[in-house]
Amino acid sequence: MNRFEYIRPVTVSEAVAAGAAPGSTYLAAGTNLLDLMKGGVTRPVQLVDITRLPGLDRIEHLEDGGVRIGALVRNADLAHDPAFARRFPSIAEALLSGASAQLRNAATAGGNLLQRTRCAYFYDTASACNKRHPGAGCDAIGGDNRLHAILGWSEHCIATHPSDFCVPMTALDAVVEIEGPQGRRAIPLEQFHRLPGDNPERETVLDRGELITAIRLPPEAAAFAPHARYLKVRERTSYAFAVVSAAAALRFEGDVIAEARIALGSVALTPWRPRSAEATLAGARPDAAAFRHAADAALADARPSGDNAFKIELARRIVVRALTLAAAGTPARMPALPASPFAGVMTHA
Repeated sequence: MNRFEYIRPVTVSEAVAAGAAPGSTYLAAGTNLLDLMKGGVTRPVQLVDITRLPGLDRIEHLEDGGVRIGALVRNADLAHDPAFARRFPSIAEALLSGASAQLRNAATAGGNLLQRTRCAYFYDTASACNKRHPGAGCDAIGGDNRLHAILGWSEHCIATHPSDFCVPMTALDAVVEIEGPQGRRAIPLEQFHRLPGDNPERETVLDRGELITAIRLPPEAAAFAPHARYLKVRERTSYAFAVVSAAAALRFEGDVIAEARIALGSVALTPWRPRSAEATLAGARPDAAAFRHAADAALADARPSGDNAFKIELARRIVVRALTLAAAGTPARMPALPASPFAGVMTHA
């Protein structure tokens, strides 16, 4: 690990001023950052420890019915908050499907948005990677790429975004609150992450020094609580990143779907919101044909980036399965294996 300066500001404004310095990086739990530093993948000149900043570790239930999640709220605390889990069950399910209990106790909501891809070539400093060194090339193209992107990739990068949390948050129109040298702004989570294009080193819309302070869910998101699920296919049942994941949320009027929300994970360098697929379900009855039609629309633009054509069909099936489970209703208790397609729906709380 390279030498670096360490500072601990006491206010958000002090943190932003320090974070704007060249080579500065914000430090919260460090569950991803410290691994990257130890491996020499990233070499910050200065770490700005934000863990003591006041007011960023709160879950606030707003008067309008929305929820504001402070950037320093721990994943486990959010997932196990009874009021939050009741109103946003797919998000709680996604959080509980990620990593290990120890990591969920440390990892933060803001850090979850900023975690880096798990592409092996990104982590291997001996490999060419345009994320680490723009213009170096991408050894994942033509390499071991069965888990790489099937949507939104470019000739410069075929990596995927690994978050579980971001998938249902994107489906439910979450908004990211940001504070930076130019003041405060808010941006939809759906627009927060960037596709690789010609500049895969730019992963988010954050400018230098900008700090995530909170993620906000609108009041409308809670209307999907009775029919919302998150589903994750992985190579082992626990402590593994998704091969493909999907969030599905439905709002009914009578026995007809009035509104649908869908998002896919681990298929692109951003959480993927297929709005055309959502549109196919408006006014439809919740049956297998409607769900297959929506899945086909969701993956209409998918194409392999290597030895991963299977992910396209897998993604179609996981969309159908997630919609089917959502239509059946959110379980009264969290499954023993959250987000697993093999979990029962009525197990321990």
